[in-house]
Amino acid sequence: MSTVLEAQKVLKGGEFLIADALPETTFSPEDFNEEQQMVRQMVDDFIQQEIFPNLDKIEKQEDNIAPRLLEKMAELGLLGSHMPEAYGGMQMDTNTNTLICDVMGGSSGSFTVSFAAHTGIGMLPILYYGSEEQKAKWLPGLISGELKAAYCLTEPGSGSDAMGAKTTATKDGGDYLLNGQKMWISNAGFADVFIVFAQVDGDKFTGFIVPKNLEGLTLGAEEDKLGIKGSSTRQVFFENVRIPGENFLGTIGRGHLIAFNVLNVGRFKLHALSCGGAKRALTVGIKYANERVQFKQPIANFGAIKYKIGEAGIRIFAGESALYRVSQQIQDMNKALAADGTSFDEAKRLSAEEYAIECALLKFLGSEMLDYTVDEVLQIHGGMGYSEETLAPRMYRDSRINRIYEGTNEINRLLSVDMLMRRAMKGALDIATPAWSVQKELAKPEDNTPVTGKFGAELKAVADFKKLILMLVGAAVKGQMDGKLNLKEEQEILMNIADMLADLLTAESTLLRLRRMEERGTGKQPQELYDAILRVHFHDVNGRMGKNALDAIASFAEGDLLDTFVKGIRRFTKYPPQNVKKLRRIVANDLIAKNEYAI
Repeated sequence: MSTVLEAQKVLKGGEFLIADALPETTFSPEDFNEEQQMVRQMVDDFIQQEIFPNLDKIEKQEDNIAPRLLEKMAELGLLGSHMPEAYGGMQMDTNTNTLICDVMGGSSGSFTVSFAAHTGIGMLPILYYGSEEQKAKWLPGLISGELKAAYCLTEPGSGSDAMGAKTTATKDGGDYLLNGQKMWISNAGFADVFIVFAQVDGDKFTGFIVPKNLEGLTLGAEEDKLGIKGSSTRQVFFENVRIPGENFLGTIGRGHLIAFNVLNVGRFKLHALSCGGAKRALTVGIKYANERVQFKQPIANFGAIKYKIGEAGIRIFAGESALYRVSQQIQDMNKALAADGTSFDEAKRLSAEEYAIECALLKFLGSEMLDYTVDEVLQIHGGMGYSEETLAPRMYRDSRINRIYEGTNEINRLLSVDMLMRRAMKGALDIATPAWSVQKELAKPEDNTPVTGKFGAELKAVADFKKLILMLVGAAVKGQMDGKLNLKEEQEILMNIADMLADLLTAESTLLRLRRMEERGTGKQPQELYDAILRVHFHDVNGRMGKNALDAIASFAEGDLLDTFVKGIRRFTKYPPQNVKKLRRIVANDLIAKNEYAI
């Protein structure tokens, strides 16, 4: 499989830090084919015809609306677009499934939770870890919408520490008796099938398939939540619930693999949904800014409002660029595994696992990009932003959960760096050699040869950002080896590194997208707009790179060593300053003229 990837020049998970990606191996929204455009239109039509007219019903959970909408999506094949044809699925490729989530993200914060919980964490454990008998029994009904799924992991005493669950499954003859309590369970109010995690023999964390209509399984009341009010969220109680012995998933005691690998996909999809949600939110903000008149002119004319619109647009474009770049990587690995004879479900699982680092980065990137956008859209609305007459407060409330579930953003930051270090220690990524090269480069005079050519400054900046991160990682690891630093206890430093990795991912992805468009002639907007987005994003990333590196280095280095590293920071953050006010206004003016986010 790795040979196939190398032949295709596709980077492995985490390899973006030490190797250069190529535009020809990158995918972007400009590359959608006619069939994918038809899928986009089908999903958008469904949103316009079925979801938007029912937003109030969804918010109030009236008329059994969420499960009925899921059934209508099933009629279009959208609940099984990522599932094998053998069970009734559409078996669409990764990029098309990413597109579906992207478009769905703009529908309704509440309903997207129902959709994502069913198609993701509800169905994937069975696809990835179910026996052939379990797949044949459950997947067709979940794909057709006849059955709805929920995922029961969190408990009152175990959130991020999922392995600390107290729910037990005790062997009783050929069955298991399930006892315990789960909370914050999406779709619980209407689910027919629950994926439940419990401890077998006290400490063997295991996943089970649990049908709803079993004696002893009861539900709590609907939670009164801050946002996503239209999604069903209840506690689930198990009191001597007898489940068949064959209903465990995978291997007894290996439930953590189910939880972690399913969450990889969940994090990736959350980013896709966040991109779609941010596009819609910004469109709402732009329309209001064009309609709202103050001082005898639309507020869209004012610089303070242009800043908000332009900045949100740039963040969305960068986030979308990273989304489809990683989507293509996952798709390429799927194909490579299939070429090696790997089964459909195993290829899906392994490809998501391979890019677990990128998925963790995308999770906090997307959720924070969406939060920024909805916050500024509410601000654009002014006092009306606090009124339920507008969509602004609902979008604001609904977005906040994204930084918490699928692993908090803090957990995902720590995980991304931890997984990178583990890959390096296992030899899957050679970080030591390029990190040592950076250390040797610091001892040499700086090369001040002027950069030339289209994207020359950005190409050099990406190379420098990688060197900066490698310098910091190398220094931190050496500090740990010398006994001066315990990285497990230095979460602030790890989060600095994670933010730098995330900025590198979006900066390089945006550059790759624009290079690909230029090479293929697929750009649909004025080049001035693309250039403005690129230069503002790199200007801002350059500043954040320097601050994060300085904050981290100053946390454990001092004296001459600190001075050396500070010089290195200055050396590797020399992207030329940009007139970001002018450039951001170019982006804002384009979106304001279109009266929507359309880049």
